[in-house]
Amino acid sequence: MSRSPHTAGRIAMVSEHASPLAALGGPDAGGQNVYVAQVARQLARKGYRVTVYTRRDSAGLPDRVTLIDGVQVVHVPAGPPVPVPKDQLLPHMVEFGSFLARQWSLSPPDVVHSHFWMSGLAALAGARELGIPVVQTYHALGTVKKRYQGAADTSPPQRLAIEEAVGHECARIIATCSDEVAELKAMGLPEDRISVVPCGVDPDQFAPAPGSRPAGARRRLLSVGRLVPRKGFDRAIRVLADVPDTELIVAGGPEADLLGTDPEARRLCAVAGEYGVGDRVTLLGGVGRARMPRLMAGADLVLSLPRYEPFGIVPLEAMSCAVPVVATAVGGQLDTVVDGTTGVLVPADEDHDLGAVVRTLLADPDRLARYGAAGRQRVLTHYTWDRVADGVAGVYSAVAPVPWLSGVVR
Repeated sequence: MSRSPHTAGRIAMVSEHASPLAALGGPDAGGQNVYVAQVARQLARKGYRVTVYTRRDSAGLPDRVTLIDGVQVVHVPAGPPVPVPKDQLLPHMVEFGSFLARQWSLSPPDVVHSHFWMSGLAALAGARELGIPVVQTYHALGTVKKRYQGAADTSPPQRLAIEEAVGHECARIIATCSDEVAELKAMGLPEDRISVVPCGVDPDQFAPAPGSRPAGARRRLLSVGRLVPRKGFDRAIRVLADVPDTELIVAGGPEADLLGTDPEARRLCAVAGEYGVGDRVTLLGGVGRARMPRLMAGADLVLSLPRYEPFGIVPLEAMSCAVPVVATAVGGQLDTVVDGTTGVLVPADEDHDLGAVVRTLLADPDRLARYGAAGRQRVLTHYTWDRVADGVAGVYSAVAPVPWLSGVVR
């Protein structure tokens, strides 16, 4: 499979439930979709040819879609062509892997990059007999999910064993943060095959936008993410009881007209009523990517308060908009948010006086401005998607030492 240095390297990305074409905000559509789409785009701009394999979840989808020049999305027939929760997809991974094996036997990629544990299972099934190296990014680990969710974890019981087996068989693991490295080592996976490459943000899309709110408007807190309990939106709502003359906007979940049927949205409304802040809490529902940057830029503070978080793109997006972040000290947020420089890290412990932290920050506009500027600079230095793609390409070069991977094509 060696190539001339002038031939574009071929990358296969496997993302079984998270399509780069999907609308964000649903129960299984979030950071992984953004990561796959952005890294694929950046690799293509550097001269690579990328094919993303994702499950067909609608009968009307074409077999193949061009995302941009150099990136193709293939809809894999694996299971029924309807939406299926990701935790119910494991039985269809044999079919997914068989499809990949047939495709790659005819036109093998140089490197396979699988995203999520089930994608790793399918990718290894497709690549094993062909000797194609597989790079694995988990995006979330079953050990962490089970630790925090316990009996509420809906993952298949085989998840932990499969995650470990995938980690041992793949050529390389890309972790997104230092906390994940510790978790992988605890699973018994060899540290010398783990590389850290973070997620990223588009600083041109997520940029400061002065005048995003009218002068004299009351102070605004913003929380963003899927409407699931672990995201900690209830904690953000409770903060309002200790922070007068301030509103909270929650962006995420189903479309606004469907919020009344969403269990988590109803629970959050009940919490707001219980704490007497219902008139200062607004649930927007799903917000399109085009609208999100201006929404973020118009906030005084972004609250990112998950009980656990594998990485967390929201703090990066806020920092890129020059908005300070108050974040729980979990997962990737330990790497991205610099306490006392770009925002404040707080314990995930519910007993922590979060209201005092928010009041102190809102009372100090100069400090908010310093944190915002430092956050923007940190993103530009470390977290652009271009830098992320360079890091990913470097990992590819470690597992496929052929001329076209000896340096990034510009």
